[in-house]
Amino acid sequence: MHYVSVEGLTKSYGINPLFNNISFNINEGDKIALIARNGVGKSTLLRILAGQETPDSGKFWINKEVTVALFEQDPVFDEDKTIVENIFKANHPIIKAIQKYELAMEAEDGMLISDSIMEMDDLGAWDFEAKVKQILGKLNIHHLQKKVNELSGGQRKRVALAKTLIDIGFEHQHTLLMMDEPTNHLDVEMIEWLEHYLNGENITLLLVTHDRYFLDAVCDEIWELERENMYVYKGDYESYMEKKAARIESEQASIDKARNQYRKELEWMRKQPKARTTKSKSRQDNFYEVEARAKQKIEDAQLQLEAKMSRLGGKIVELKKVNKSYGELEILKGFDYTFSKGERVGVVGKNGIGKSTFLNIIQELETPTSGKVNVGDTVVFGNFSQTGLDVKEDFRVIEYVKSFAESFPLAKGGSISASQFLELFLFPPDKQYTYLSALSGGEKKRLHLLTILFRNPNFLILDEPTNDLDLPTLAVLESFLTEYQGCVMIVSHDRYFMDRLVDHLFVFEGGGFVRDFPGNYTQYRIWLKEQETDKANGSSSPTKAATIEPTAQVASAAPAPPKKKMTFKEKHEFEKLEKEMPALEKEKEKLTAALSDETLNYDQITALADSLTKVTQTLEEMELRWLELSEMAE
Repeated sequence: MHYVSVEGLTKSYGINPLFNNISFNINEGDKIALIARNGVGKSTLLRILAGQETPDSGKFWINKEVTVALFEQDPVFDEDKTIVENIFKANHPIIKAIQKYELAMEAEDGMLISDSIMEMDDLGAWDFEAKVKQILGKLNIHHLQKKVNELSGGQRKRVALAKTLIDIGFEHQHTLLMMDEPTNHLDVEMIEWLEHYLNGENITLLLVTHDRYFLDAVCDEIWELERENMYVYKGDYESYMEKKAARIESEQASIDKARNQYRKELEWMRKQPKARTTKSKSRQDNFYEVEARAKQKIEDAQLQLEAKMSRLGGKIVELKKVNKSYGELEILKGFDYTFSKGERVGVVGKNGIGKSTFLNIIQELETPTSGKVNVGDTVVFGNFSQTGLDVKEDFRVIEYVKSFAESFPLAKGGSISASQFLELFLFPPDKQYTYLSALSGGEKKRLHLLTILFRNPNFLILDEPTNDLDLPTLAVLESFLTEYQGCVMIVSHDRYFMDRLVDHLFVFEGGGFVRDFPGNYTQYRIWLKEQETDKANGSSSPTKAATIEPTAQVASAAPAPPKKKMTFKEKHEFEKLEKEMPALEKEKEKLTAALSDETLNYDQITALADSLTKVTQTLEEMELRWLELSEMAE
């Protein structure tokens, strides 16, 4: 079934075009990820399709049988009303019956419960109520009588998500669900549940997200807004990256070819031919088309992160027998740890378990209930917190940065002005005079990161750094942190981000107990599932017998299981891989070199790029298998 048709859609804000003359279709069952840099128009496009904004030109058609649901980054509520009044807003008997039942159960009123059960029976509402109960439970939404204006930012986001999922699951057979960064403020268990929920439901989806694992789990097509155009890629995020690289190479080759033709045609035009024959007039008209193509630029401006890190001494941070609690909520209990140079630690655990408090204790922004925190004299913290920019009044961007310093020292020596530094962070001169209040959420995040690096920290503390950042910026941030020589501590629900950057995890398990797990987040989840399987099978796991009570320091993870030995067949496979992989690597090098040939036409470039993609994919699969077998061979 055809859901949406868009033709020639254009939208600008002032002199800044977001997208120009874009066209696309959405069909039933499509699951599409929309990606772009911050400020390019992702959210605007969703709002246009939802009827909340109008385009400058172009038209779009939505099937009259289709209901459009939009989950926004900044949800709008009736602030003085309760959670339950906002979630169950639809004026329908089943919705009203479920609302009455949920309130009766929360109040534990026997008479109300009895009446609401009878009403649910009469309406046949139990199937839908079970789905509602699952959504509220998985998103940790309780105390339904609490007013929305009393909720934190994360709680508001979860309530808005619950309302959206309940609305689309109610009675609309054909729904286009559009979601703008739905994973922000969700912990990993919630994100994984949402993945399964969206895959299990018959939903047509248009999704904006920075979470690459979530994107791969939910979507099978990627649309990218870039340079006012829209590009469509089938497949996952890795496939998108490969195909985009091939597209840019192809475009560049086409431009180079046009430039060669332009030089020849320019020489002909300069001769000023006197004969105004049809042939010469046609050639003149064609010249201007060639000139336009030749003068194209593939602008792929990249965020540039560079910092001159302050010298880090031998003593960094020591925590000795640290205890922290709020009433009955224990966050740390006898926590001991000494940080080393260049350490990269991920901090994970459910929302509200005390991760942000732990970061504040390390920075001496909060005092522990007991114990000692010793911070080295040379330590300079860079705190990228969830609170965002610390602004008392509405500055212009350039004024805000200059309030820290007029110039910035570079890692390779020398310095640059505040304005030049802003340009490295993709704030061009015209954007530097924008007021902070007019920036998008992602632009504010980028500016926040800039002001932290401006101070040359040697111990970076990043509390949910990926929220609101676009994927290109995230990729650059990851590359910067990979090369960063100081200490890094990260709290994030972005599994891809954590997997790339951390060496070990502090896992907050509750009751003041913190586990030190030697590995990244995916490895931890695999280990955790193995423990659950062992428990279900009734076998005692190695860790269970060696569990350290919360009164002790950080606990260690389970010892590795005994290594499996290779079979004869696996030995043969291992030897074969060792012979075949070098040949594939040479083939890959040849294809890469061939693509740099400026004389190739479009079809040749496309064929070579496809071959390179296949060879690279095959080589990666072989390398992974070789690694598995090599561990057995040791």
